[in-house]
Amino acid sequence: MAIPRALEPSGLVLVDKPTGPSSFAVVRDLRAKTGARAGHAGTLDPFASGLLLVLLGSATRLARYLVGLDKRYETEIDLGARSSSGDLTGEIIEQLESPELDQLEQSLEELRGEVELRVPALSAIKIGGERAYRLARRGEAPEMPLRRSRIDELRLLDYSHGVARLDLRVSSGTYVRAIADRLGGHCRSLRRLEIGPFSLKSADSERIHPATDALPFLPALELNEEEVAAVRAGRPLERNEAGLLRLCREGRLIAVAAGKNGTVRSETVMPV
Repeated sequence: MAIPRALEPSGLVLVDKPTGPSSFAVVRDLRAKTGARAGHAGTLDPFASGLLLVLLGSATRLARYLVGLDKRYETEIDLGARSSSGDLTGEIIEQLESPELDQLEQSLEELRGEVELRVPALSAIKIGGERAYRLARRGEAPEMPLRRSRIDELRLLDYSHGVARLDLRVSSGTYVRAIADRLGGHCRSLRRLEIGPFSLKSADSERIHPATDALPFLPALELNEEEVAAVRAGRPLERNEAGLLRLCREGRLIAVAAGKNGTVRSETVMPV
């Protein structure tokens, strides 16, 4: 049985998103260009640029294994004012005196590690069943929740005229705009440099990486033909492996599975 065209080509595209278009616009362009279904594994705001992971075809079912990866950014934060959105697209709501260098370094030290940050009003989380950004654009001001984040690296690259340039690595779901707001400013620019093992240096919107390369952080388990048939039939494998695994056969991704107590059970099976 032929695979429907919407499932092919299948794989991962590393895109360097420019400032301006939404992540959805980038996905839509790739969908139109390839004819395959497409989706991203973690959005970027229109004002931001940098690495966007776009999955094509049958590989779109792998998104859940990518969205939780750590992210690395470079950002410029204007510490002279807060904005309604936490970035340069919002209205200035408070003018502030820029901190001295030693004050800034102390504030950065307090942010390293586990920290609770308030989710920005212009975010996609739901408040009372409705997206927060829709409420904000109607002029409503709901109480935004706190979210626990992990900031593994936070380096000050430059500080001049009240603008701090930072390099930071954060856990998935961390809003850099929330970090800017905690510091008493707003993001003037934001560029995503890395997502897990993927780097902006490797971005090429013309190259489709095969599905097996979309999850390089998962150990690969090579199957024989009988094991492939068992996986496709929904039967577990008796293999002494633990944790999430890529089940492969001669360079093809057959499934993503979880190993426990001497049994490997498939979670996501790729089409033939």
